[in-house]
Formats: sequence, structure tokens, C-alpha cells
Amino acid sequence: MHIFGVDFTSAPARRKPITCALCVLHDDRLTLLECLSLPTFEAFETFLHRPGPWCAAFDFPFGLPRPLLANLGWPQRWENYVQHIAALGKAGFEESLTRYCVGQPSGQKHLLRTTDALAKSRSPMMLHRVPVGKMFFQGATRLLQSGVNILPCRPNNDSRVALEGYPALVARRWLASRSYKSDERARQTEEQRSARRALVQALRSPDLFADYGLHLTLPDPLAETLIADPMADRLDALLCAIQAAWAWTERANGYGIPRGCDSDEGWIVDPVLFSQEGL
Repeated sequence: MHIFGVDFTSAPARRKPITCALCVLHDDRLTLLECLSLPTFEAFETFLHRPGPWCAAFDFPFGLPRPLLANLGWPQRWENYVQHIAALGKAGFEESLTRYCVGQPSGQKHLLRTTDALAKSRSPMMLHRVPVGKMFFQGATRLLQSGVNILPCRPNNDSRVALEGYPALVARRWLASRSYKSDERARQTEEQRSARRALVQALRSPDLFADYGLHLTLPDPLAETLIADPMADRLDALLCAIQAAWAWTERANGYGIPRGCDSDEGWIVDPVLFSQEGL
């Protein structure tokens, strides 16, 4: 089975492309083959149209918080509100979020989805510092246009399965709060490089099977490439691929997505969130 992990950016360029980890899964053995760099949205759209079957986890929020949709009077169904924001355009979408936040009290400006609260991830309304809202706009609209099987937001019979990943959930298992990446290549610290090495060693150890039911084959040259990347884009893409592979092995259980989740908000696939739901 082809498994992909995608580290996304809202403004891809040659310096900071969308990064894709291309893997294959045989039984419980996940093998990293290569990492692709997609410097444009056109390249990303071409990637989405790769023939299936494949299963991929993407590092951007698939949906928006339910209370935000209600407060703005936007459509409640995922497909409808993604079409709505696409019609607004990037500037219109960002203006709507900015205007909403200005009118809210402190602590209520950036709402969370249920899955964000459990994963301790950032609000998909954020437009600055970590521009998660911009990533949502650029990613979700293109997923919808591609016709892939988007779980749990827009399931269909397509053999290309798109899931939401969050690499920090994987990294925290072994690094806790240790920083392992820098925003700029020139600013990395030796501690961050050491953290990346420790994380790669953990992924190649039996510990991965204990948490994800997977064994990882990671050739030494690729491992060193992951460790050497200060921004950790390749490493984050691999972490997403691990979540996608785990979800694929759980496809009989709804890909590890709880049955009672709000499908219009979306869900991050990871065993720790599945166990927190008790389902």
C-alpha cells in the first residue's frame, strides 16, 4: 500500500516547499522511499491526482470549529462551507476571521475544534505566527476540488484516502516538550539537532511498534537527511506518514476516527486521540 505524509505550507516556494514523504506499507512494515519537494500549489494539485490506491495524512486542519460556523452564519456542512470560503477567496476569508476576532473577548478569539483541544494543536482560525487558518484555506479547498476520499469530512468511494495528521503528537511521545526544529535554517541549535537524532532513533526502534503497531525501515542516508534538516519538514512529513499508516491498519475501525466525532469539524488521526475518546 502506498502511504504518504505531507508537511504543508500556505505559501510554498523553493526555499519552503510542501514536503511529501513517499512510503510503502507491507503488513506492519513501513518503508520510507523518498521525500518529494513541491514548490508550487500546482505541483501539490498534481500530487493529489496520483492514481490510487493510497492513504495520506496532511499536516493542516481539514475543518473549522462548529461554533465559528454558527456565529458567522456560514453553512454547517463541511462541503458547503468549504465551497463558501472558496467563493470568498483568500482575502475575503481572512478578512472574515479578522473581523470576527476583533469583536471577541480575550480568550475567545481563536476557537478550537474538539480534536484541537485533545491534541493541544492550534486553532484553525490563526492567521499569524503559525498561519494555521491560511493553511486550512489553501489545503481544504484543494482537497475538495481533487475528489479524494476525505475522512471524516467528505467520504466517498475514491481509492485516494486523505486524513488529517499532526506530527507534533508523534514527536511528543519521545521528545515531550523538547524543540526539534527551527523556523529558519540559520537559527537552529545543537539541542534541536540532537532532538531530531533522538526522535529518528526512537522511530527506528521497537518503541514505534508499541505505540503505532508499525516497524519502520529508514535507510541510513535518508535518516541522516532527516536529522540534517533544521526546519524538520522531511521529518514532519514522515511523522504524518506514520499516522497515515496507523490509520490504514485501523480502517476496519473507521481509520481510527471515533464514530461520534463531528465529521464537519474533522479529526486528527492518532492512537492517543482514539484512546482518549474511548472508542
